[in-house]
Amino acid sequence: MANPRRVSYSNSNQLPISDPINPFQSQTPQTAASLLNSLKLFLKKPHAVPFLLSFFLFLTWVALRFQHYSSDSSFRQPAYDSNRVTSLGGYDNYSDANTVKLPLSSSIVMKDKRGWLINPVSLALDAAISGGASFCASVHLGEIRPGGMRGNHRHHNCNETFVIWGAKTLFRLENKAVAKGYAEVTIGADEVAVAASSSGTAHALINADAVRSTFFMGCQDSIINYSNSTSDFRVWKDL
Repeated sequence: MANPRRVSYSNSNQLPISDPINPFQSQTPQTAASLLNSLKLFLKKPHAVPFLLSFFLFLTWVALRFQHYSSDSSFRQPAYDSNRVTSLGGYDNYSDANTVKLPLSSSIVMKDKRGWLINPVSLALDAAISGGASFCASVHLGEIRPGGMRGNHRHHNCNETFVIWGAKTLFRLENKAVAKGYAEVTIGADEVAVAASSSGTAHALINADAVRSTFFMGCQDSIINYSNSTSDFRVWKDL
């Protein structure tokens, strides 16, 4: 019986194996070039002008918004002299100036949609502000127009607590523990502040706003007789 013929194949006759061609690789440059050409053709047409104007107006709006945000943020930076600031329960405590500041939207002052409402004596006590009035024997309300000032005096027979709001306002309080002999804090137009000035401590309120009026309430725990010598006036010569 004849042996069957053995058939063998040489490896040299096999086709080389190569990686499959990815069709997307070859199409990507062509697609990008096609999109670029389409965009060039679109921009050459008359109806592309409104589109370009809208695009540039949008960029201008974004730039103006960014500039407004930056300037507004710098405007709100507190200007104070060596003040120690502590954030407690939604308000900022400026201990060197014996002042607490709150945003008008804070739940501490904004009880309902009618607006803000506070008890200045209670808030000062809760914020660990010492030296203010423990009760209101005398209350006065006032306005300070742009560039104006009130205070710049020292009472020797009463403690006083202030509520300040309405405009960018500088509150200065005598403090021998800091370098200048006083501390300052700036209250923004969108903030309300409670400040305390103890007996024998000078204080001043300066409107630093170009347009708005500052409003304030002063609560004193005794009646001041301005005809006697229990108060010192024009304490700071630079004001």
